[in-house]
Amino acid sequence: MIDHITIEVSDLEKSKRFYELAFVPLRYSLSFGKEGVFWAFDVGSGCLFEIQRTGERPPLTHLHVAFRVKSKAEVDAFYQAALEAGAKDNGGPGPRPDYAANYYACFVLDPDGSNIEAMINEPPASSF
Repeated sequence: MIDHITIEVSDLEKSKRFYELAFVPLRYSLSFGKEGVFWAFDVGSGCLFEIQRTGERPPLTHLHVAFRVKSKAEVDAFYQAALEAGAKDNGGPGPRPDYAANYYACFVLDPDGSNIEAMINEPPASSF
């Protein structure tokens, strides 16, 4: 399942206003962001559509897609398979506490340089 997609825009505030209006009939709404950097829209089922301003720092690229997986093992397996398929490393599997307490992800660059992520953001299973 796709967790979030991030696209680069040339005018962040203009694009924010555009998507706020265009998403009204779909009942998608602004969820969070950082003034002058990016905005995230809730598009349902826990998925986000994000816009970022041109020229942001890595690991962001012109296009970023994050796939939500079911386990850390799947993140690890995706990373290895992607590298074997020819991807370039853009951040190996591991915790991303800056994103969220339980966020675990990896990042690779596909043949066109798009940043592709596999991630899980769920608390560890209870031992009960």
